[in-house]
Amino acid sequence: MKIVIAGAGIGGLTAALCLQRKGFDVQILEQVCEIRPLGVGINVMPHAAGVLHRLGLGPALDDIAIRTRCIEYRTRFGHLIQSDPRSVEYGFEYPQYSVHRGELQFLLLDAVRQRIGGDAVIAGKGVAGFRQHAGGVTVTCDDGTACDAALLIGADGFHSRLRRQLHPDEGPAHYEGTMMWRGANLQARLGDGRTMFIAGDHDVKFVCYPISGRADREGRSLVNWVAEVRRDQPRAAETADWTAEGGRDFIAAFAGFLMPDIDVMKLLRETAHITQYPMIDRDPLPFWTKGRVTLLGDAAHPMYPIGANGASQAIMDAEALADALERHSATTAGLAAYEDVRRPVTSRVVLTNRQSGPEKVLDIAAARVKGPQDRIEDLITPEELEAVAAGYRDIAGFQRKTD
Repeated sequence: MKIVIAGAGIGGLTAALCLQRKGFDVQILEQVCEIRPLGVGINVMPHAAGVLHRLGLGPALDDIAIRTRCIEYRTRFGHLIQSDPRSVEYGFEYPQYSVHRGELQFLLLDAVRQRIGGDAVIAGKGVAGFRQHAGGVTVTCDDGTACDAALLIGADGFHSRLRRQLHPDEGPAHYEGTMMWRGANLQARLGDGRTMFIAGDHDVKFVCYPISGRADREGRSLVNWVAEVRRDQPRAAETADWTAEGGRDFIAAFAGFLMPDIDVMKLLRETAHITQYPMIDRDPLPFWTKGRVTLLGDAAHPMYPIGANGASQAIMDAEALADALERHSATTAGLAAYEDVRRPVTSRVVLTNRQSGPEKVLDIAAARVKGPQDRIEDLITPEELEAVAAGYRDIAGFQRKTD
């Protein structure tokens, strides 16, 4: 019997490739009838990029994505608080990539179909639940059909039905009041074409970075941006749809943002398509695995998009799962070993992201920098900033060779 994966997102597709590389038979069941390259920009951190390179996808990544040189943390006045390097030139074994989510998903999807087979992913076949028995697990689908599997991997995202079956009494999503608006705009090259910046503070924040290798080769940037505003009246988190259309009333909150390399207000006004989504996560679970069933990616550990770790942790899950099953011959012991490795790590990331993660330097600066004439070097020491960055690298697992 095959290992069945529920969900053809980034985590599920990467898991299929990692499992196939170890010699396992895999089948992916995807709820949507047509898989489309949705979304905007995401980041693949150096440790997760290593997984994709080991799968032989490095050249394809370099074609579609941007090798991020660094993340700059800035005040709303444009002060450079800290430049946190992320490239191989600064000691990482693999680069960080900024990329369009849909392009990365389709890169993985094409690789799955080429390596496993054209029918490796069955669309329009949502997994509704499961029943376990001595010989395996029976996977039930929305269309009334069922199939038997050796193991079932729940990579079915934030609203995971497999998570709900494993934890029927789990409470609602955790929401602390921040709304996010997202968009992407093709324009003249942004700075050096390889820098990501995060500006503002805990209440009003702006994230901006180029995400297209193809646009960069044409001398332009496809600029991905995220605008975050903390509000008192949250939208219902459980019904949130990350493809939902967003309004433009939030733009006024960024009128005082003065960046040296881009006109923030102009960028926001010129973006044709804007989506809106609440910043939500879920509390870490006491367990992911029950018998022959386990969880992966957002189904296991949905987290705030802080520190660019959501997709990266799903990719790390995928390799850890395949490694554990190889050691334990695709048994329940293998799933337990996978959870033992990954659940503590991701639980720490979830909880650290709630406390701003590496973006804590923004809050430190906001408390001390009161105007454009202030000097960062007079108010914050480099050692204080590096302590925040190094601490997060350690928690998230993407240390430099010198760390």
